[in-house]
Amino acid sequence: MQHITGIPRNQLFFSSLEETILPNNPVRFVDAFVDALDLKCLEFKVKTIKAEGRPSFDTKLFLKLYLYGYLNGLRSSRKLEKECVRNIELHWLLTGIVPNYHSISDFRKENSAGLKKLFKLFVSFLKDADLIAGEVVAIDGTKSRAHNSKKANFKQKKIDRHLTYIEEKTEEYLTQLAQNDSLDKGIEVSNVQEKIARLQKNKIGYELLAEKLKASGEPQISTTDEDARALLVQGVVVEVSYNIQAAVDNKHNLVVATHTINRNDLNALGAIALEAKENLGVATYTALVDKGYHNGREITQCKDHNITTIVAHPTPGISKESVTQPDYLVAKFIYNKEDDTYECPQGETLKTTGRWHKKTGRTEQSGYEFKKYRTSACKECPIKNICTSRAGGREIDRSQYADAVEENNQRYRENPQLYRKRQEINEHIFGTIKRQWGYNHTNLTGLEKVNGEHSLIMLVYNIKRTINILGIPNLIAKIKNWKSPYKAKGFFVLKRVYLRLFKDVFVINLAISA
Repeated sequence: MQHITGIPRNQLFFSSLEETILPNNPVRFVDAFVDALDLKCLEFKVKTIKAEGRPSFDTKLFLKLYLYGYLNGLRSSRKLEKECVRNIELHWLLTGIVPNYHSISDFRKENSAGLKKLFKLFVSFLKDADLIAGEVVAIDGTKSRAHNSKKANFKQKKIDRHLTYIEEKTEEYLTQLAQNDSLDKGIEVSNVQEKIARLQKNKIGYELLAEKLKASGEPQISTTDEDARALLVQGVVVEVSYNIQAAVDNKHNLVVATHTINRNDLNALGAIALEAKENLGVATYTALVDKGYHNGREITQCKDHNITTIVAHPTPGISKESVTQPDYLVAKFIYNKEDDTYECPQGETLKTTGRWHKKTGRTEQSGYEFKKYRTSACKECPIKNICTSRAGGREIDRSQYADAVEENNQRYRENPQLYRKRQEINEHIFGTIKRQWGYNHTNLTGLEKVNGEHSLIMLVYNIKRTINILGIPNLIAKIKNWKSPYKAKGFFVLKRVYLRLFKDVFVINLAISA
């Protein structure tokens, strides 16, 4: 016999679903974890049992299905429905129940708050299991493509360009109509009139869009997903996307905080740093952050909440029009905190009147206050032409956040080895999620729903890493022994009693049949 033969397809087997799932199968952890939760306390929309009508699906069933799906690269509700039919692991996990794709999809859309809270709860479990140190945390962000094309994203310039095009084409068609009047080409006239009517309809649409954009106060607007924004992804590449923020602990590279925003990283440090501190439950920790987050207001906010930041500071640029040479950049001026003065490279002292000036930004939050420092010695300085082009001499602005920024920059210079660990801690997480798992986009619309899905993705990432660290049996044992306010009471005891009763009944039936 040259080939291995299989089992005849009409052969009958006497076995249970329980026997088909090995003890170290990850699906067993999904089952144990979800059954241990009180979903109502976690703000999931729990289906209530009604006296009349068709019975509803248990909410835990959908959570188990989504955790299993995202663990195995399945996001589509239709694909999950198919897997419920043909997948033996889902037969075991859902006890043979096959929900329809619409119900599956609704669960994810309706339970964003629950998914975010579930992520935080699992971080609490990781902390109690001593898998998180809570001392050094790396913070970074990555872009996830939104369910909105570039064509459906508009700025005022783009709207104006469309309106100009409509005006030009309308004028062109009106000229054609005038020419056709003398030639009496009725069919062509009819076609041109239809085109003009279509252009006028589009014009009304763009004018309404311009009004909506102006009323929103935002620089851009998206028509498919109103919360999506065109963000700089890399270099000059722009995508309509969301920005996933993540804070990662350095002990086992587990995510301790995450949320999604629709702006760049510059104003994002404070929120993610404070969320990480809250989830960790620590008095202080050190945050390693790249230069895209370097913002005086955000660094000061972290300092006020006892978070030690090491944020890389960007290299100051010199415009082509500037006459300032590298030796006379602001960084070369020494600040004297006691006298509140600056000493320039030539040894002269720049003083301030003490008056605070206000710098306004695009939003009220982005504005800040600063003081000006000057010296009359600039007028007679021999190197003035390579220091400043200002007729009155060199002027330095010092913002209200300068103290915190200087302290941060000093820590960055003194801790190069620690800062280099930043990429090791959090960069591979985004690579795993986006490249290996393919979660580089979202099909949900709205910032709240997208936040829920990304919390689910980060939860699944933590689960996979924890399984690799502890193993399935050990992880399930820790979940059973975990003291949590969101834990379903008495479940594991009831389950053990049920299995024992089932076993006793099975033995009795065997004895009777014998």
